[in-house]
Amino acid sequence: MKKNIIIIGSGGHALACIEIIENLNKYKIAGLIDNELKIGTKVHNYKVIGSDKDLLKLFKFYKYALIGIGQIKSHKIRYNIFKKLKEIGYKLPTVVAKNAYISKRSIIGEGTIIMNNVLINAGSEIGDNCIINNFSLVEHNCKVLNNCHISTSVTLNGDVKINENCFIGSKSVIKNGYELKSNQIISMGSRVS
Repeated sequence: MKKNIIIIGSGGHALACIEIIENLNKYKIAGLIDNELKIGTKVHNYKVIGSDKDLLKLFKFYKYALIGIGQIKSHKIRYNIFKKLKEIGYKLPTVVAKNAYISKRSIIGEGTIIMNNVLINAGSEIGDNCIINNFSLVEHNCKVLNNCHISTSVTLNGDVKINENCFIGSKSVIKNGYELKSNQIISMGSRVS
């Protein structure tokens, strides 16, 4: 039987998350959480069932949640929602697209979404509350710590370490063995060496 799940957010990233969840056929999306839209508003074929203020009340009915809010300029919105959901008691599943390849010798944290056509190679570890976006490559023995967004078509070569709360822009390439400090934003198309 499918588990009911709520999606926090209703924008573009939420839509991408919805499609992955629908394709997995493990969860039934019960509705969306949005702070600006009225309850009952339909977005992406799902109703808004509440705002952040309603999360405690909704926990009586729904135990699973996924953060469908992207992260570009700051990790803080996703981090604060993740923290609130955990304090209430929600389960934040690791969601992996059907067409992603995840080595059985890798570790993926709670509340992280691995999107379409991602490859995560042996020995790599991805922390909690991360987005590993479409077509990204995380090579062997990489570490991506909590609250990071690895954007579309990023290449992390072997033994890279991305510390907490970072954003790596689309099509960036990080050199083998490089360590990126916490709270960094790497612009689209960067070559980090």
